[in-house]
Amino acid sequence: SKSLSDEENLKLFGKCNNPNGHGHNYKGKELTSVLAHIDPVSGMVINLTDLKEYMQEAIMEPLDHKNLDKDVPYFAEIVSTTENIAVFIWENLKKLLPMGTLYKVKVYETDQNTVVYKGEETISE
Repeated sequence: SKSLSDEENLKLFGKCNNPNGHGHNYKGKELTSVLAHIDPVSGMVINLTDLKEYMQEAIMEPLDHKNLDKDVPYFAEIVSTTENIAVFIWENLKKLLPMGTLYKVKVYETDQNTVVYKGEETISE
């Protein structure tokens, strides 16, 4: 965090505190969930082809194989924690999905560290 001293960053972020950055391979299983009524004509909540396109635009294009802190303008002043990545994904998907259908975003940093974001509510699992 640019707003903390080197000592405060080390204390807060531990081994993840590296002035040159560090990498993660975030997992996308169960990345997003949508919730809505099933369309009686199509039999779907949302067309999966459309959802894949939305996820490509909202998640993969801006984040995949990027140094989040240097390549993604959103993280220029926001710490690229898993929590903030979930917020970023939520905000991008919410712009693309039909209103009211986005239910949650779930980001796996590791098998032990997972963040679930449901709008203004964040739940660490």
